[in-house]
Amino acid sequence: MHPSALPPALLVAALAAAVLLALVQTARLAYVRWLPRRRLEVARAAGADGERRAEPVLVSLGYAIVARQAPVTYDVALDGEPCAIALRADFLVERDGRRFVAEVKTGRHAPRLETPATRRQLLEYRVAFDVDGVLLVDVDAGRVHSLEFPSPPAREAGGGLGWLLWLALGGALGYGAARVPSRGGSPPARVERGPAAP
Repeated sequence: MHPSALPPALLVAALAAAVLLALVQTARLAYVRWLPRRRLEVARAAGADGERRAEPVLVSLGYAIVARQAPVTYDVALDGEPCAIALRADFLVERDGRRFVAEVKTGRHAPRLETPATRRQLLEYRVAFDVDGVLLVDVDAGRVHSLEFPSPPAREAGGGLGWLLWLALGGALGYGAARVPSRGGSPPARVERGPAAP
């Protein structure tokens, strides 16, 4: 059927539906692009507000603010090649001659140590900053938590030489076993006789 054979009202309705669909799709794509940026803006604003509210909490607990948005760069080896990692912590603070890196968290889940992203971030701060400890500041609860991460387990003394000790023990046992006569008695000794006397 040729389009000219269709009633004009039906053609207008189909065209209007196509234009409406294009407008809805364009609006949807614009919203999908806008939403992550908006969430990031809201998170940044909440973070900045949390940092403003955290400072008096830290000071009231006897911490002196050394730096805000403290930067640090540390190196990790990637396939043997150094790779610089840049970080920025909310605060560097001091109390009783000890220095701490303080991370401010707001909301329901972020201030909890059970939150993997928070835990990993604090552990990375402990590795990267030359400090005595790490603080987690829960602004909404008005609390400051001091975290102590365990040191890596110490390797046993001589752990790399264990195989050598086993090798020496095996060699000693083998040598000892070769020196012990068998139960069946020793084989008869072979006597070499010289030429017969004339």
